[in-house]
Amino acid sequence: MSYFSHLECGYCGKIYDKNKIWNLCPDCGKPLLARYDLELARREFSKEKLTNRESTLWRYKEMLPVVNQQFRLSLGEGFTPLINASRLGKEVGMKNVFIKDEGLNPTTSFKARGLCLAISKALEFGIKEVSIPSAGNAAGAMSAYAALAGMKSFVFMPKDVPQPFINECKALGAEVTLVDGLITDCGKLAAEGVKKFGRFDVSTLKEPYRIEGKKTMGYEIAEQLNWNLPDVIIYPTGGGTGLIGMWKAFDEMEKLGWINSKRPRMVTVQSTGCAPMVKAFDDGKEFAEMWNGAKTIADGLRVPAAVGDFLILRAIRESKGTAIAVSDEEIFESTNLIGRTEGIFAAPEGGATLAALRNLLKNGWIKNDESVVLFNTGSGHKYMHLWK
Repeated sequence: MSYFSHLECGYCGKIYDKNKIWNLCPDCGKPLLARYDLELARREFSKEKLTNRESTLWRYKEMLPVVNQQFRLSLGEGFTPLINASRLGKEVGMKNVFIKDEGLNPTTSFKARGLCLAISKALEFGIKEVSIPSAGNAAGAMSAYAALAGMKSFVFMPKDVPQPFINECKALGAEVTLVDGLITDCGKLAAEGVKKFGRFDVSTLKEPYRIEGKKTMGYEIAEQLNWNLPDVIIYPTGGGTGLIGMWKAFDEMEKLGWINSKRPRMVTVQSTGCAPMVKAFDDGKEFAEMWNGAKTIADGLRVPAAVGDFLILRAIRESKGTAIAVSDEEIFESTNLIGRTEGIFAAPEGGATLAALRNLLKNGWIKNDESVVLFNTGSGHKYMHLWK
């Protein structure tokens, strides 16, 4: 069963029927969030029930919004390893550094989590065609799950994304449109197709279900650390769905009685070439301004505007966290450092988290006796051009 009860606007708080198809809040245009009957779940759903369950994100099915088992699509996503990175820790002078290696998901990135849930829920609603603007990994994930569901998929990508991202989507049956511009330009073109042809838009936080797949990273970290959360989580932030999702997961788990009130300090890391969240955080603002001239080697960080900006900033501030920008040079160097110490061929977005850690250790914001989880959000295999 699922304890999914209703949808709630993350900004204005208005409640919506879970049995209807929604994108953004009709009243204020902000993201909708799935809510659960946590009182009933606390009485009926103990963490002990997870013992011997499948090692996918569906182990937490009661806290996910797909009600009917037949619509729960799976390619083996989730429950990625949380690696005790002891050699990397010695290199940077820390004992407790962990890497959550999301590159081992289907389609080799964390995007598999969110798109698994979004497409599964779309299938439950009887949706036939889905659309996404993407810098790469999300498009590949949507294409894979849409193929599994028998849906038509439409991808809109910047024409300068690495070729492997484009090839992957085509091989998985998607119709790919390359756009001369950034992901925001792709979003505008995708929206035209949504309006004209009635496709379902699975853009980041423009529907309520991708975040539910991403929140399982929070459940997994808690379970893998024996229900004790780390002191700090460092997360590479473009659209920021994973950071928002994990913050949501921690609240749910506390209300379920699975964890106590301790929370990690949440750190957003972006590139100096595209850092709208860092600027908004530093300026004390609730919303981020559009970043002009976005450019970075980490395609997942090249997001000049995020629809969930206020939710990202809220999570950072509530957790007493911070936001930091690192250079492409630091990103590349740190990506290689992860590789030569831990044997992980990380995506540059993963390298960005290590670059952030090194900077935050240097300025004393992180102490060397604290526990820190770095997120490697994807595999370096789609970024082979960076090592030419």
